[in-house]
Amino acid sequence: MPNITFTSPIMKKDKTIYAVAGNTATILALAKEHAIPIPFECGDGDCASCLIEVTHLDNKPAMAMMLTEKEKARLKELQMITAEEIEAAEVSDLPPRFRLACQFIPRDEDVMVHFTGTPGGSV
Repeated sequence: MPNITFTSPIMKKDKTIYAVAGNTATILALAKEHAIPIPFECGDGDCASCLIEVTHLDNKPAMAMMLTEKEKARLKELQMITAEEIEAAEVSDLPPRFRLACQFIPRDEDVMVHFTGTPGGSV
């Protein structure tokens, strides 16, 4: 299962956690469990305060996780995703760069999660 590295200007140093096999927790749930201060307000994809940038660290092809309708709508509103990126995620299984931590469930790949520390802040 994946190693997830969290990085932010509000953290003293990066923190890497291991996502246990079979765990279907979102990035936000994992962050809360490990006291990583990703900002959030609703935790349900309605407010987009938990915006993150995801970088894939594996040498293997990156895998997309289905975008929820809420996530697509919020990322479009923030102009953090294009119609082409949505199509690439849905048709070609290519992950978009920006996600909502409350909607993103990591798959079997190592990723770096960057957040600003400002709710809904530009990454």
